Amino acid sequence: MLLLSLLLKAALLQLVNSYHPFYNGFYYNHVMNDDDNGHEKVIDFNGVRLVVETSKDPIYSFSGANVTLPCHYHHEPESEAKRKIRIKWSKLRDDYTKEQDVLVAIGKTYMAFGDFRGRAHLHRSGQREASLLISDVRLQDDGKYRCEVIDGLEDASDVVELRLRGIVFPYQPPRGQYSLNFHEAERVCQEQGALIATFHQLFQAWSEGLDWCNAGWLADGTVHYPIRLPRKPCGGVHLAPGIRSYGPRHRHLHRFDVFCFSSTLRGEVFYLEHPIRMTLEEAKQACQDAGAEIAKVGHLYSAWKFHGLDRCDAGWLADGSVRYPIAKPRANCGPAEPGVRSFGFPSKGRFGVFCYKER
Repeated sequence: MLLLSLLLKAALLQLVNSYHPFYNGFYYNHVMNDDDNGHEKVIDFNGVRLVVETSKDPIYSFSGANVTLPCHYHHEPESEAKRKIRIKWSKLRDDYTKEQDVLVAIGKTYMAFGDFRGRAHLHRSGQREASLLISDVRLQDDGKYRCEVIDGLEDASDVVELRLRGIVFPYQPPRGQYSLNFHEAERVCQEQGALIATFHQLFQAWSEGLDWCNAGWLADGTVHYPIRLPRKPCGGVHLAPGIRSYGPRHRHLHRFDVFCFSSTLRGEVFYLEHPIRMTLEEAKQACQDAGAEIAKVGHLYSAWKFHGLDRCDAGWLADGSVRYPIAKPRANCGPAEPGVRSFGFPSKGRFGVFCYKER
């Protein structure tokens, strides 16, 4: 009897496996393409092509916003048959080698996954629409997304890119230049209210004027630095302006600076001063007393770029550095270009402080 039971289970398993000819994020079963009475329809796709279309241009958004990634589908030639369409959204790595599940939908039922749970929804304002609505956009949402539509055994997809409006800033920790391996670089960016930048984000920053002679890690494990004005210590005077590349580096052994990316703020950065200025610990307490926290480097850069923060007074930040933002260059406030000036990481001294308060 035991042998008979095992043989029966094996036969059933073989039957189930033969029923699913391929796997595409979820199994296709008897409920697909059934009619109003629950009877399965046989769909003949001979000569009919499923077409999926998304935006060819990037979709721009910013941290904390809501954004819709468009996706529509149709058949060529058009088909009037009513089917239960399967929809799957995935987030892709830049090299397309790995996908992160975002949302799957079967009929009117859908489910979001991971960090997208509660934030990703299917947007269907019209027929044959499979758009993705992402609420409360986060820094890590930046990237490419695949919209995949499955109709019976037909499967088609297209890719759309979500880009966050933000700012890239180079970062060195207190212990000095070229002291971060890749994993430490990821961590320090997160500690500063940012993420490690992608090559696209660095290129965009370079096109907007970023010029930095120190090499830094990017999100794909490569090392680069952006040069607008060629000069001898930065690759030589005979090279054209551009992004200098060291290529991929060992993520544990090699050490560089890092380029971090921050987007717009959900709160406000403001400056506090004291008649006799403050130590770092006193500055942290002063922000807490004001119902805020001491600002991070990413907060200050974002406030400078997106809110025009301009203050010709140096202030403490959470990492122990002292900086100040200049939107309108003027005498006694540093160089002639706008930017965030840095006094480094003073071990002594008394300064004001930049605080950050969430709205």
